Amino acid sequence: MNDNDGVGLEARLSDRNYHRPPPRFVGQANASDPAIYDRVGDFPDGFEAYADLLTWETRWDETFDGSDPPFFEWFVGGSLNASVNCVDRHLADRKNQAALIWEGEDGEQRTVTYQDLHRRVNEVAATLREVGVSEDDVVTLHLPMVPALPITMLACARIGAVHSVVFAGFSANALADRLADADSDVLVTIDGYYRRGEWLDHKDKADQALADSATDVETALLWSRHDDLEAGVELAGEDPYVLVDDVLAEKAGADVQPVARDAEDPLFLMYTSGTTGKPKGCQHRTGGYLAYAAGTSKYVLDIKPTDTYWCGADIGWITGHSYIVYGPLALGTTSLMYEGAPDFPDRSRTWEIAERYDVDIFHTSPTAIRQFMKWGSDHLAGHDFDFRHLTTVGEPIQPEAWEWYYEHVGDAEAVVVDTWWQTETGGHLITNLPALADMKPGSAGRPCPGIQPALYEDDGTHIEPESGRAGNLVIERPWPGMLQTVYGDDERFIAEYWQRFSDTESDDWREWVYETGDGAVHGQDGYYRILGRLDDVMNVAGHRLGTMELESAVTEVQAVAEAAVVAREDTERGHVPDVYVVLRDGDEAGADVRKQVVAAVEDQIGAFARPDRVLFVSDLPKTRSGKIMRRVLENISNSDDLGDTTTLRDPTVPEQIRKQVQTGGQPPRT
Repeated sequence: MNDNDGVGLEARLSDRNYHRPPPRFVGQANASDPAIYDRVGDFPDGFEAYADLLTWETRWDETFDGSDPPFFEWFVGGSLNASVNCVDRHLADRKNQAALIWEGEDGEQRTVTYQDLHRRVNEVAATLREVGVSEDDVVTLHLPMVPALPITMLACARIGAVHSVVFAGFSANALADRLADADSDVLVTIDGYYRRGEWLDHKDKADQALADSATDVETALLWSRHDDLEAGVELAGEDPYVLVDDVLAEKAGADVQPVARDAEDPLFLMYTSGTTGKPKGCQHRTGGYLAYAAGTSKYVLDIKPTDTYWCGADIGWITGHSYIVYGPLALGTTSLMYEGAPDFPDRSRTWEIAERYDVDIFHTSPTAIRQFMKWGSDHLAGHDFDFRHLTTVGEPIQPEAWEWYYEHVGDAEAVVVDTWWQTETGGHLITNLPALADMKPGSAGRPCPGIQPALYEDDGTHIEPESGRAGNLVIERPWPGMLQTVYGDDERFIAEYWQRFSDTESDDWREWVYETGDGAVHGQDGYYRILGRLDDVMNVAGHRLGTMELESAVTEVQAVAEAAVVAREDTERGHVPDVYVVLRDGDEAGADVRKQVVAAVEDQIGAFARPDRVLFVSDLPKTRSGKIMRRVLENISNSDDLGDTTTLRDPTVPEQIRKQVQTGGQPPRT
């Protein structure tokens, strides 16, 4: 909840110790000179350093045009093709190098060299044209983590079509909503894939979505997970399906000339996740987005062409777009993909993969780290991997989880950076450049070069920088990776991101301030600590606290793997905290752990924030991208309707928790 009654957002969590990046990392880092902050920070021309990482058909005339805020333009007059930048330009130097390494959950392995990728992208581009896809058409992709997904994305980019990737785990209804909103008449899907050892019939979702009267799909291109369609998958004569393999056979060796796209032409749509509201299609431009993804991949992720880089996210989310496909491939590195679950056939699978492919850089989420913690470090034992660099993405990471990641996964030798950004931002905005600042558990760090964040009070008053006070996190200056608009709805774009803290009548871009929707604290050391979504802020005894503060205190308890804190209405005190706790494997729920949780909150935050209830659960409701859905838990605590839970990773979890809370018992441990 966001109880906005004029009480300032507070930061109560104590600071942690710093860790210095090891000299061996600093000596090889892509960004080892602090002057990069001045060079890129010279607004707006400094961002040309990122654009110069790309190959342009036509060089831009103007770096930034802010004459029509908030519809900013970047690298005006320039033209390029994303497919050329991610594939063609690498052929001269590294055509036989792996561009993609893919491992299926069933153990199947494929290596796609840059030469292979070039051939496949051209053939799929020819296939798309064969079924009528033209420049600027929106093609919706509903594919799991298989090579067909990045190949089809790059094929769309090659012919100037806009792709809209829908996460494979989304339901038929969610797919239909996104097809309709994008007015997409071509769908690309697959017969099925594996998850935890089970074959999932993916085409069935497409069948249901295509039956929705709101959709108007003329052609559905169907990939097959294996050499042939899975037994039982049938195509009726009246279906809009076209087998990709049938058309590819006719397009073998095709050479499709890449379409030069204006820097401001859209590259893709990315719909935000959630359980309420109309889907929101964030529209990203070609030139500015690709430049920013490449620049942050080079300087934040420290990617080099010789690396094997593994981002454990799904390409169905913005992290996968920026930091599995476009950023890494633009730099000519080897990007690793894994199809399945991290605990199949056992909980060592992640570390087996890291060892097998000698992964240099590992990029994952706090949710995954908390799960690894819950399972225990025994599953890492005996696996010979040696990460140079570790990254987190997706939500604020509690210091306890950060320390576990650093010690057990990085062996206290790898550099760890926590990154803050959003679907809308296109790339990292707040995070340390890994060789240029000490690591601080639980803090995102300093702004990226060229980025100008600030904190505002609810009334728009500017909070003094580095004051240690918390507030609304805003970005005061545009950047190349930012979204262009909400697809088909410019008014919603202004209302959701700009209206609150901007002078929307002004023609001066300096008067337009981007509202992130997150709370943060700017420490005296210059580091930002993200407090979480302001929707999750609660008013406890007159103090407005972010969930990250409370949850970080709870996870200090050794037995706790992860936690979620929500506000429950109380007739006497207004609101009180309910704490939902998932324990590590081997630990048992009981009065002792409950006392430890309460004591940790009182010690770290204060007695006023003492939890009213500590509820032990076996899982938490999460979005498909792994973010904890606290709104659902708040509804449970307050006996409200659960709302639409079909887009959650496991829609059965909320009902299981609700029944347990109502009966006063504990759910079965897994």
